[in-house]
Amino acid sequence: MSAGLKFLALDTSTDVLSVALSDGVQTWGHEGAGGAQASAQLIPTVLDQLAQAGWALSDLDAIVFGRGPGSFTGLRTACAVAQGLAYGAGVPVLPVDTLLAVAEQARWDLQGRNDPDRPLCVLALLDARMDEVYSAAYEWQGAARGWRVVQDLQVGKPETVTWPADAPSGDNGLCAGNVFENYGMRLPMGMPRALAMPTAQALLRLAPALFQAGLAVPAEQAMPLYVRNKVANTTAEREVLKAEKSAALQTAQSALQEAAPGTSV
Repeated sequence: MSAGLKFLALDTSTDVLSVALSDGVQTWGHEGAGGAQASAQLIPTVLDQLAQAGWALSDLDAIVFGRGPGSFTGLRTACAVAQGLAYGAGVPVLPVDTLLAVAEQARWDLQGRNDPDRPLCVLALLDARMDEVYSAAYEWQGAARGWRVVQDLQVGKPETVTWPADAPSGDNGLCAGNVFENYGMRLPMGMPRALAMPTAQALLRLAPALFQAGLAVPAEQAMPLYVRNKVANTTAEREVLKAEKSAALQTAQSALQEAAPGTSV
């Protein structure tokens, strides 16, 4: 981070509540349970972190928040809190794509400070629920040039996710996110995988370059990025999905029984 710039970062796009502060020299951070608890805990957590740093909201250069995609309720919570705090303090907000934060957290976990110029392509993936995943791919071009988008944000079934055709592979490629436990066998195979979340710490590392690029906006322009307009499947769609999963389970059971009689899923 650039020394001298003060940022508050927050993310509630997943089931983790993540808050962090930094002035480019010191960093304060907190992670805890998000989900349904995020709306009640976010503001007290922010105030506690500010108190630890000895800062007022008006000391900030911007409030950074994960704008999505992610949990609809979580995105609304982060956006509303960032907007309210920024408006009251007279500071701008800096919306950041959560999938970019996933890519940055994966890069940091892999390289940290030791190898900042090693090229890397990250296919970032987040659970979109409703049997779908959010995906986007980014290429790290080194500390001086930062990230560039190589595959635009999309949402769809895990089977529709593809590795970018013109992106690096092998040692320079990585799939990262929170989807592998639920959808691992339905996602592209053959690339290294890493668990990574859109943390507030990742937002802080991204913030200086985005801020200096002029991407901070007035508080009233803070908006979540939903990608899709549906919060949940309809009853009919849920029944179809249930039937499809039941059929898939029966197929898997039959295949296992043929291969090893007496075995069940």
